[in-house]
Amino acid sequence: MSLRTAQRASLVDQVIEQLKDQITSGSWQMHAKIPTETVLAEQLGVGRNTVREAVRALTHAGLLECRQGDGTYVRAISELSGAMARRLRAAEQLEILEVRRALEIEAAKLAAVRRTEGDIELIEEALKRRDEAWAAADTDTFVEADLAFHIAVVEATHNRVLIELYKDFSAALRASIAAAGAPLAGHIPHDAIARAIADGDATAAERAGHACMEHIAIALTEQQD
Repeated sequence: MSLRTAQRASLVDQVIEQLKDQITSGSWQMHAKIPTETVLAEQLGVGRNTVREAVRALTHAGLLECRQGDGTYVRAISELSGAMARRLRAAEQLEILEVRRALEIEAAKLAAVRRTEGDIELIEEALKRRDEAWAAADTDTFVEADLAFHIAVVEATHNRVLIELYKDFSAALRASIAAAGAPLAGHIPHDAIARAIADGDATAAERAGHACMEHIAIALTEQQD
């Protein structure tokens, strides 16, 4: 997605919208460093002060993060996820888990009913990457693979509202998964969830999702004791 020269009315608002489009379209990925102020000013055909104001507004909204002496990075994919991330930074891991439980168990049930063959393949691929990362003790890859598994399950529901809500929640989920998964001594298998969805068994999918959440809840409680 290419940037275009801004028109001369409400320049800051126009630049904000264009920068936001770079984020929401995926042209600027999560955690990616965005172009410098000078480069953006040249691409947009505006002054550096205009770019600076736009970046400041998106930073305040939680979409961008300015790191002193380093640059500006993408922090969230929407204003909702930015606001959610700010709120959840102060939340307890068990509180986040309760939200995960509500979203993921319902998603597993719906996915079992609505999944396609393509959905099943994506879920199984994500599960394989998750297990490989665990076996390799690769914490960062494990967290991303675990999240990719849950996103694949949610996408298999084909419920657009649920999918967008879950993705907005993903920044907080990364912290939750890291706290509840990788540091644990024991592995929490997700095979039963994938199998139930593939079999089209909504009851088994709900049961497997509930069991997974219970394992995580117990592990988090033990960590806090």
